[in-house]
Amino acid sequence: MGVRPHATVSPGKALRGTAPRLAAIVRPDRPADLYSGDEVFVAAVDSGPIASGPTTSGSRTSGHRTAGPDAGHGRTAPPGRAHWRDVVAAYVALTKPRIIELLLVTTVPVMFLAQRGVPSLGLVLATMVGGIAAAGSANTLNCVLDRDIDERMRRTRRRPLPRHAVGPRNAAVFGIALGLVATLWLGFVVNWLSAGLALAANAFYILVYTLVLKRRTSQNIVWGGIAGCFPVVIGWTAVRGSLDWAPLALVLVVFFWTPPHTWTLAMRYREDYAEAGVPMLPVVATERAVAWQVVAYSAATVLASLALWPIAPTGWLYPVAAAVLGAVVMVEAFALVRRVARGQTGPALRPMRFFHWSNLYLALLFVAVALDPLVTR
Repeated sequence: MGVRPHATVSPGKALRGTAPRLAAIVRPDRPADLYSGDEVFVAAVDSGPIASGPTTSGSRTSGHRTAGPDAGHGRTAPPGRAHWRDVVAAYVALTKPRIIELLLVTTVPVMFLAQRGVPSLGLVLATMVGGIAAAGSANTLNCVLDRDIDERMRRTRRRPLPRHAVGPRNAAVFGIALGLVATLWLGFVVNWLSAGLALAANAFYILVYTLVLKRRTSQNIVWGGIAGCFPVVIGWTAVRGSLDWAPLALVLVVFFWTPPHTWTLAMRYREDYAEAGVPMLPVVATERAVAWQVVAYSAATVLASLALWPIAPTGWLYPVAAAVLGAVVMVEAFALVRRVARGQTGPALRPMRFFHWSNLYLALLFVAVALDPLVTR
């Protein structure tokens, strides 16, 4: 209802379409216009001036290349060598630290819930180190595969690969190495169940979301967001060493929270996503339809958050916090609908207001998860 139809692609075509991007990792000298492009879901908005030099939507070689660890693969680099600090900063940026922060917010509090108190500091630190490496691996490989559309979107042109601060081959090796380190670290230091879950999350994010869903369906972030649910389960298994029903409610919270959070970001940068050919819901649907979807998924998020109370069970602090925070997020969701009904459109809709509120909602909700066993035990 209200969604403009777009072409569907068969699974066979979808998988065949990933081959050029994979080939481009090991064949950076191939003409860039052989490959298709798009943008990436990211919760953090990059800031700073647009990269200098002209950029055409079909080319990875436009503009000037900054010298870096991969300079020289058939591309022209300006005189001089990049400072080692710039190189390190570029590799760190590939891991998307702001997204990692959000993932850790959903991991550590669940460890408190699983322990029913304060977990071992050593276990928390070990789980965080493994989680950071695992998430950094997935984000880096995502940057490699989506570098074409990162060049086409104004919001992402300052990332390391569009700036040519790091070459795609080096970035791919870095991402794979991080994933291997994360799996071995979690397996030997935490437990192999947590290691397997982290590896499964990365595989889903790269193989299912990045390579298949993102460029082909407006429901990309609905199902692709499953990868973001894994840190909740990893936090639980790090403490308990087994799966249970208790964290399921929080898994559903993250699952339902992700689409409206991402859609409001995509509403703000709709033209960017459209130019990159990414069929995010705001690109293919009316603003009214998107706003009501935000309301529906926000309501599901709040209901899932309240379900933790009887399932876990928790003390009085968590359900009170969940109810208050849920009321605030629903007020913001309906405010977006009202602005659409008044005829406001584009930036006047202020979709980023909901985006920032939803960030705060998730952070405070999981803080309540951590505090509840400490205050009410």
